[in-house]
Amino acid sequence: MAHLIAAYRTAVVPRGGTFARLSIEELGVPVIRACLATAGLDPADIDELVVSNALGAGGNPARRTALAAGLPERIAGLSIDRQCAGGLDAILIAAAMVDSGAAHAVLAGGVESYSRRPLRFATDPDGGPPVAYDEAPFTPWPDRNPGMAEAADALARGLSISRAEQEAWAVASHAKALAADLGAEIVPLAGQARDAFARRLTPALAARAPVVAGSITAATAAVAADAAAFVVVVSDRIAARYDHRLRIVGGATLGADPMEPGLAPLAAIRKVWDGGPLAMAEVMEAYAVQAMAVVRGAGIDPAIVNLGGGALARGHPIGASGAILAVRLFHGLRTGRGLAAIAAAGGIGSALLVEVSGA
Repeated sequence: MAHLIAAYRTAVVPRGGTFARLSIEELGVPVIRACLATAGLDPADIDELVVSNALGAGGNPARRTALAAGLPERIAGLSIDRQCAGGLDAILIAAAMVDSGAAHAVLAGGVESYSRRPLRFATDPDGGPPVAYDEAPFTPWPDRNPGMAEAADALARGLSISRAEQEAWAVASHAKALAADLGAEIVPLAGQARDAFARRLTPALAARAPVVAGSITAATAAVAADAAAFVVVVSDRIAARYDHRLRIVGGATLGADPMEPGLAPLAAIRKVWDGGPLAMAEVMEAYAVQAMAVVRGAGIDPAIVNLGGGALARGHPIGASGAILAVRLFHGLRTGRGLAAIAAAGGIGSALLVEVSGA
């Protein structure tokens, strides 16, 4: 079985903030080194590095990060792009490597610099000027490729979740983030040792937030951000040495209706979780309504969800967001089982179920 034995992240900082000048390697390396130091592993003990990066950095970000971190040159590095789900999927890939016997120790997670993402252009085959675009298509069908905010608004209308209910969720997310002490999971970087975005959001302030699409506002949609998050995934043989470890009970990534990306995690959750007791759940808050729909649809107790606040209070560093959920579970879960779930554009949902297995 695969286990998590160490997990860290940077703070999450909205684009253009403290991390704006840092490359993805500069974001990722300190977190990787902290994971190795806590696990007491030498770089030579690592079999692979799996890195999620969604914004088109190119050049195999995993390989670049492995070299920058001083990992052995034999580590080729595996870069993946499953958009928002990628950071969690990197961990699931690492677990599959360990479970298959192909590896004994894998570093996995995600890193994203929204601030330094490349400018993207589509070339004109007829020789005209290149056309800039900010977001790639997530399906091959223009009529089944909704914008994420528009899809979130459609979800709210379909489930009769009001703007006021979404705002209440966002207010609670910020309040939990401000009340939580998450310093143990954050590697200080560039003078930033805590998430930068959390604030005293009141219902009155939320009600004045600009509308993004229909009932979706700037208060109920997560801001674009920069961050890195990694975990160490190891085999039973290595895990037995550690007092605190999380055994990976199950994981799944499944496709669903591209028109309803917010509901995509439900199938993955059902595949890995039988509805038994959970001590903690981390559900991605790209949009308040998305998290609300997943919690309601899966039958998760809202009282155990996002205990330290969610992405509405942190920000959304796309390729790293799923890995941040796993880091939160590692540091927050002290007994029982925990669940992480995330949706991605194009109708993709991922879920991870873990349980405390150390002393």
